[in-house]
Amino acid sequence: MFRLFVALPLPEMIRQRLTMLQAGVPGARWVKPESLHLTLRFIGEVEGGAAEDLDAALRRLSAPAFSFRLSGVGHFGPDRKPQMLWAGVERNDALIFAQERVERAVVAAGQPASERKFKPHVTLARLKEPSLPRVRRWLGEHGLFQTEDIRADRVVLYRSHLGTDGAHYEPLAEYPLEEA
Repeated sequence: MFRLFVALPLPEMIRQRLTMLQAGVPGARWVKPESLHLTLRFIGEVEGGAAEDLDAALRRLSAPAFSFRLSGVGHFGPDRKPQMLWAGVERNDALIFAQERVERAVVAAGQPASERKFKPHVTLARLKEPSLPRVRRWLGEHGLFQTEDIRADRVVLYRSHLGTDGAHYEPLAEYPLEEA
């Protein structure tokens, strides 16, 4: 069994900037710099043959390369019990188009359609029993976070290995986006 997802990798410089946000919330499990990415589609557990079908479908992916920016921070989960901290992504039609093409490829490979609405973000931390005042302060301190343009010229199929120290991500294949 493979636990898979498709994502945009982030350049080293951007990952380093994101790690500078990773402090000030006691009990947060911060994502390791090498694991920071922008998920386009979480697939989940699949058998080996299904992984091969996904690879074949993603090899036929047709979407243009584009640029995007990270902007702002936020959280998932109720205000009284946030569960995850993230960096947001400025609205970007080319990103939405690429994600829709990835979704089509995943479904064409025999996987069920995603039940979640796509909300582009980069997960920074997972929270368990967070201090609400500290989370609110962190959100306020980093609310104006923004990056320069990030070039997306490929999508990557990753395998996720779950461990006691968090998930480790192994790139399995890269699929280039079309240059104009």
